[in-house]
Amino acid sequence: MYRAALSGSQFRIGKFWKTLPLALLVCVTFIQPSLAQEKEKLSHTLTVSGRGMETIPTTLSLVNLGVEIQGKTAQEVQQEAARRSSAVVALLKSRNVEKLQTTGIHLNPVYSYTNNVQRITGYAASNTVSFRIATEKAGTLLDEAVKAGATQINSVTFVATDEAIAAAQKQALKEATQDAQAQAEAVFSALGLKSKEVVNIQVNAASAPPPPPVLMRTEAMKVSNADVSTPVVGGEQQVEASVTLQISY
Repeated sequence: MYRAALSGSQFRIGKFWKTLPLALLVCVTFIQPSLAQEKEKLSHTLTVSGRGMETIPTTLSLVNLGVEIQGKTAQEVQQEAARRSSAVVALLKSRNVEKLQTTGIHLNPVYSYTNNVQRITGYAASNTVSFRIATEKAGTLLDEAVKAGATQINSVTFVATDEAIAAAQKQALKEATQDAQAQAEAVFSALGLKSKEVVNIQVNAASAPPPPPVLMRTEAMKVSNADVSTPVVGGEQQVEASVTLQISY
């Protein structure tokens, strides 16, 4: 806003002269061009969403395994579960597995039912751990863990390395952006319009959901007595991204 002041004793209106006791303030207001331009941009826009997807090999195995013991007394089964679990954990540490952590410690009574009467006949204790290891080493390590005292292999999930996922996410975002731009160009070409500029960008997702786990229950322990190691073969993982562009025309 700008102000101009006319100060003095006389101001002419028509054919008469009048004396003004105070300064006459003349105010002029300018509308900012940017606001008008923004309204113009938003009034004519096209919104398009593009998708990108990268497929990368899974080179790591996320393993969940443990020890389950049953016996007559709670103390007996708990001590035996602790002893075997300690041996398994010591083995895993010696093999330099990654992200080793305890995932469960349980002690429960075992019941029997006779003539609709419930009785405690014993106890079951279980300790489970999870860790990450290169898939090429997973089969041999699973067999060693069973020999060390593990009685359960609950699941194995295959994933890519963090570095591979990060690189794939960037590439998927690039592909999603290019896909959105290609869609917009096709629409503008069909309608005989010309795009001006991108006025808004929204990255909807750049995720890498892991493949579903491969369930491996106690039956898998039968291979521990064989001379060959348990075969573990990874697969592929998809990294997806979505980008939405708002383009003025």
